[in-house]
Amino acid sequence: MRKELLAAREAVWRAWYGNDRAKLEAVIPEETVAINPAEEKWHDRAEILASAREFAERGGKLLRLEYLRTEIQLYGDVAILYTTYLVEVESKGERETVNGRGTEIFIRRNGIWVNSGWHLDSGR
Repeated sequence: MRKELLAAREAVWRAWYGNDRAKLEAVIPEETVAINPAEEKWHDRAEILASAREFAERGGKLLRLEYLRTEIQLYGDVAILYTTYLVEVESKGERETVNGRGTEIFIRRNGIWVNSGWHLDSGR
């Protein structure tokens, strides 16, 4: 189960950074709520899809994605992942590395894990 959840989580992150709309639509349900670092506004599914597109339109590329620590709480078809992460991206020739913490909620629907919400912060 752990391996399946970790693969699902990684697929969501890579789909966002790669602007894989079909994958995102499959794994981000309508009711998703996302809280991102340094952003006051919470995001819904449409805003998540738009932000992935905007990242790609700015020439954004994922260079490195690491999960430094992950703890999982499993409650039947609901899983909560607590994690620390490192992301390195490049956009318009500039590289940026971001470290943070995250809490992600996954729900198993029709045999696949979908990401129904997350709260990411800088860890500070």
